[in-house]
Amino acid sequence: MHLFLYCDSLSGLRTQVFYTIKMKHIVKILCILVAVAAFWIGLLQSAVVPRSQALLLPVYLIITLGCYGLLMVGIGLMRFPTCPQEAVLLQQDIIEAKDFLKQRGVDIGSD
Repeated sequence: MHLFLYCDSLSGLRTQVFYTIKMKHIVKILCILVAVAAFWIGLLQSAVVPRSQALLLPVYLIITLGCYGLLMVGIGLMRFPTCPQEAVLLQQDIIEAKDFLKQRGVDIGSD
C-alpha cells in the first residue's frame, strides 16, 4: 500500500518515501492486531481454554506489554552512557555564560 504524492522536486520525493514508510508501519500494526483478534476469537469459539479465562486474555496482554515496556526503560537507564567530554564542554559553556552575564551587569547569584 503506497501513498504517492506526485511532485517534481526532491522534497516531494522525500515526502513520498516518508508516507510509504509510515504506511508500511501502519499496515504491519494492523496485521498484528487482526492476527491477535483472530486468535482470541478462535479461543473463545473453541473449548480448548475456558471462556472465563479467554475473556481475560486482552487484559493479560496489556499487562504483559506494560511490563515489557518498563523492563526496556529500566535496561535503557542501566545502559545509559556517560559522556565525560560533553560534561566538560557543558561546564565551559556555563562559565562562558556566567562571564557574559557578569559583563552585562546581571547578578547571577552564586559562583
